[in-house]
Amino acid sequence: MLNELNQLKALLASPNRFIVLAHKSPDGDAVGSAAGFYKFLLNLSCKAHVVLPDLPSDTLLPFMADTDCLYFSEHPEAVKTLFEESSVLICLDFNAPSRVGDMQLLIEEFSGVKVMIDHHPEPEAFADLMISDVTNSSTCQLIYECIELMDLTHAIDQHVARALYLGIMTDTGSFRFPSVNAKTHHILAELMSTGIAHWQIHQDVYDNNRIDQLQLRGYAISEKLVLLNKEKNPIPAGYISLTKEELSRFNYKTGDTEGLVNVILSLEGIKVGVLIQEKSDGIKMSFRSKDGFFVNELAKQHFNGGGHKYAAGGISFDSMEVTLSMLLSLMEAQFKLT
Repeated sequence: MLNELNQLKALLASPNRFIVLAHKSPDGDAVGSAAGFYKFLLNLSCKAHVVLPDLPSDTLLPFMADTDCLYFSEHPEAVKTLFEESSVLICLDFNAPSRVGDMQLLIEEFSGVKVMIDHHPEPEAFADLMISDVTNSSTCQLIYECIELMDLTHAIDQHVARALYLGIMTDTGSFRFPSVNAKTHHILAELMSTGIAHWQIHQDVYDNNRIDQLQLRGYAISEKLVLLNKEKNPIPAGYISLTKEELSRFNYKTGDTEGLVNVILSLEGIKVGVLIQEKSDGIKMSFRSKDGFFVNELAKQHFNGGGHKYAAGGISFDSMEVTLSMLLSLMEAQFKLT
């Protein structure tokens, strides 16, 4: 990785025009990575823009304030022009061009230098500089470590620190996942030393629920939660399925069900949780697990997805009924106790 970082540092010291790009449906780590790296570039007097395939949730959108950001879903032609005029593309928090949706071709045809910084397993070799650490808690932590190794921590101000703290906090479940280590807490301490209000970041993300959002979550837990701990061949798993009609009933907005899958996993004895949601472009699935029950291969092999051992995503283009039937059959085969 040191060779890649030396090359990246040389790019930072040259008169390049940078695009900072994160994945489609950006979560906290994607938003934090994009906003944090953008501010870091500005502090090094680099010319930079942020591009996101689509808007983040209403909760995360304020963290993009004060960034020169274009959303491809709203301004596709302006984004295409920006790609033509820029010389370095910084790809953050995704490991394959397909993760940016309709922007995939722009990445593949980009004529400048492509840099990937990411922590997801099995990265595709699509970038000129590949900085990958699949053991890392988050892309935001990896970005801090890269800045540290390049001896550029002087460029981390409160704006950078706040964004990186956001990504680490959200991608570690508020610092409770196994990927958190002593280095993570050391970095958090360094970020806090800039003077950021760390409690405010948590409050802004988790204490801004709309009434429709809370009612949707209440409905999902009370009416749609199914536990699969049968007496014979018990499966230590549970799932929640929500149709388009159910989401619409509660005026669903992007991000309203964020973290809901972890509620399933919080139940006593449950080792695998799945949230299944019917969207306009398919049946979206979020997998979470713990204690040696791995979900990434299930998502990858059967549901056009993948991710980490304990956190993965997938999609089905069948009906909800067919998808559920297939999922339950696969889960029974893979996760039943012996």
